[in-house]
Amino acid sequence: MEILKIVERITSLVPEDDSPLSFLARDMQADALQIPAKIAGASGVDLYDIKMENAAVIRKCARQIYVGCNGFRIWDFKETEYLELLRAQIEDFRVLFAEWVKTFDQWNYVIDRWGLFNPPGVNYDDKDPDEDIPFDNPFDDPED
Repeated sequence: MEILKIVERITSLVPEDDSPLSFLARDMQADALQIPAKIAGASGVDLYDIKMENAAVIRKCARQIYVGCNGFRIWDFKETEYLELLRAQIEDFRVLFAEWVKTFDQWNYVIDRWGLFNPPGVNYDDKDPDEDIPFDNPFDDPED
């Protein structure tokens, strides 16, 4: 939320008639809005692959915000102290984020058939061990 607050402050300082900076600010704000939403999404599930998918989006957004600060400098944004503050906040967040990701339970997963978010040693084409578990549906009619 601190990242979002700083981005909102930066956005409020962009002159409305400055279209390059306005474009950068809108992109930065869109990324900043995704971070808390994806944190909530990852916190609300237990499956490793879904947590990692959300974490990947969070990382992408934070990195784009960090790099986006360069665009503000290129387009002569005057309040550069906010850019430094934002980068410092992202760096603080990065450390907390990395520690948070280490808490994800790698063995609470379903196989990611796209191959991106499987735990170490699990491949997209592995046999799903749950396929061999017999399942009797209590709603099946034995007469059918």
